[in-house]
This record gives sequence, structure tokens and C-alpha cells, in this order.
Amino acid sequence: MEAIEKAKTFSELISSGKPVLVDFFAEWCGPCQMMKPALEKLKRKLGDKVTIIKVDVDKNPMAASTFNIKGVPTLMLFKDKEVKWRQSGIIPTSYLEEIINQNQ
Repeated sequence: MEAIEKAKTFSELISSGKPVLVDFFAEWCGPCQMMKPALEKLKRKLGDKVTIIKVDVDKNPMAASTFNIKGVPTLMLFKDKEVKWRQSGIIPTSYLEEIINQNQ
């Protein structure tokens, strides 16, 4: 998983022409923990085609509020600062890959 570079803000990251998958999660959330290996597998497979970042809703309540996150995990795909896709719950890696490839 990519760490957010200190020089880049969230806004700068999602403004990229490259797809950015954001995983809104919480440490206490069982389904969120199940998504972690799936996202790591996806990153290994897609490499530089996608940026994947994780946002802990408990540590970043403003981000959760801004994007109206009501449940975790919620995944959102951004490209050029626009939300291209959003879904809550456990999502299969193959489906995530398909969504990312559609938004290259």
C-alpha cells in the first residue's frame, strides 16, 4: 500500500489523472480487516495503474463527514477529483480491478 506523501494533500492525490481508490475504514471493523489483504493483492497486481490509500474514519472524522461515510468499509474511486464509483461492504478483488480498469 502506498503511504500518503507528506507533500501531497488528499485533494492533490484525488486530482491525479490516475485512478485513486480510497478505503474508508475503522480499526475495530471486522469487514475492514478482511478488505486489507484484498487491497494489498490488488496493488501488487495493478502496480502504478492505481493509487490506493486508506482513511481511518475515527482518526479523520472530517474526511468521513465530507464524503458522507455512514458505514465502513466504504470504498470510493476518484479520478481527476471526480467520484467515479462508490460502494460499501466487502468487495471482491476481481470486481475492484474491473472498476479501476474501466476508469483508466
